[in-house]
Amino acid sequence: MSYQRLAASRPLDVTLELVPRARFDVLELRSHCAAAHEAFAAYPRCLYWSSHTTAGFLDRSLAIRLSPERVPDYVETFRALFPEGAGYEHDHLERRHDLDPMQRASEPRNADSHLAFIAGGLRACVTHPNRPGESVFFVDLDGVVEGRPRRRLTRVIGFHNERIVAATEIEVPMSVHPIDSINLKDPRLGIYQQLSEFVQRAGIGTGRLRVVLDPSERHSALTINEYETLLMKHDLAEVLRNPLRFFAEKSRHALANPRAVPAKTLDYAKYDFVRVLNKSLDTFGLRGSIVERLLARTLAVPAAR
Repeated sequence: MSYQRLAASRPLDVTLELVPRARFDVLELRSHCAAAHEAFAAYPRCLYWSSHTTAGFLDRSLAIRLSPERVPDYVETFRALFPEGAGYEHDHLERRHDLDPMQRASEPRNADSHLAFIAGGLRACVTHPNRPGESVFFVDLDGVVEGRPRRRLTRVIGFHNERIVAATEIEVPMSVHPIDSINLKDPRLGIYQQLSEFVQRAGIGTGRLRVVLDPSERHSALTINEYETLLMKHDLAEVLRNPLRFFAEKSRHALANPRAVPAKTLDYAKYDFVRVLNKSLDTFGLRGSIVERLLARTLAVPAAR
């Protein structure tokens, strides 16, 4: 983990307010906020930061591999794997002890958006070169609730260069469970306190704290998201055990209640997984590759199954 200084003569820090057009929305910020980006013309690099856990950015390395028109297809793959209203524990608001009565009345049922954010590798913070043709995608997975757009904020910081000023290593204690999620801000662990002290010792006014796993780690990952018990201890754990669990649950309900949906929709439900898989292969340019052949061999079962 390292603390990197954003070295610039007075970095420019601007907060933008975005208005989602739909529950799922993708905004290309350079074109959408062209007037605001003109103020950053003197800065060769920009840092983008989202204050939300269901809206963020594609990692730049991924965004480069995807053409702009394929970004929605990439995200739609994960939205299909985590359908809205598929029986998530997080969406049982009556079981949420973290909510008071007023919050419970207005809290969105958006576990699918949290899980798609995590599985899709969306980031709360990314850096991009500040140049024409460099696309910056802001992906909103829960932008409209009950017909009302949510207020979305993103910070943009223009700077010239950055350098590492300090680095440290912290050991994260794990539970005895084979599948689990650990909240690094849990005060009982003391990790967040260590990070705060680490930043203070660095003595930097403008910078970013970059937390990464040790290169030797093979069966773990980091994500920034809401640490709500039902979401992290139940829904996310279910996904780690069986990535298709909620996709299958949504399809099972549709197929078990044939009168609840049009007959044509039943046919679509049977082939939904194949459609999602094919779209993913197309998006990543893997059509006809060894990857597709291996998947086809592995999934050589009737489509309805």
